[in-house]
Amino acid sequence: MFGRKKVTMVGREAALAGRSETLSFGDTHHVFGRPLSLEVPEGYEVAVFGMGCYWGVERIFWQQPGVWLTMVGNAGGFTPNPTYEELCTGQTGHTEVVRVVYDPQKTSFASLLTVFWENHDPTQGMRQGNDMGTQYRSAIYATTSEQLDAARASADVFARRLAERGFGPITTEIAMAGAFYPAEAYHQQYLSKNPGGYCGIGGTGVTCPIGTGA
Repeated sequence: MFGRKKVTMVGREAALAGRSETLSFGDTHHVFGRPLSLEVPEGYEVAVFGMGCYWGVERIFWQQPGVWLTMVGNAGGFTPNPTYEELCTGQTGHTEVVRVVYDPQKTSFASLLTVFWENHDPTQGMRQGNDMGTQYRSAIYATTSEQLDAARASADVFARRLAERGFGPITTEIAMAGAFYPAEAYHQQYLSKNPGGYCGIGGTGVTCPIGTGA
């Protein structure tokens, strides 16, 4: 049903050329009413998560306490500033992600990791549910070395819990964040603008005991 280029990572040499200009992604966050910007307020932190179709993932994160801003986009690949149509060819190397800006005085990266692990299936490889392709792969892109260590440790903990319930190994890509390219304006806060829109996100039903000592 899908060509190999959809479910296998493209190499840097074969990736689409893209463009130097950032795509227009809008001015105002549809949920928070704040400027939709890549700037980060002083004292705030950034985390980047890929869990499948970014429409539903963004809604999950804008509902979390302590989250200041969310933005959907593309990360983990090669093509600069790809359009959605280019992303869907599987020739950019990117996965769909949500960039989360949060107040560490009101929430923690560990809390966001729990949301990440419990709200999708991180064992599915290049897919999430019925959505197939490299753009739907699970990913955590850390913005600090502390985040990277915490993400890896949480994966070890959750992998054991998943194995106990009969799931396969975690396939989540965990790495330091590279470039983040915002998606077009119509994708931003899509399910706030279109409440009845498609959301293919669903968890495994397995809880993640981060921070509990379990």
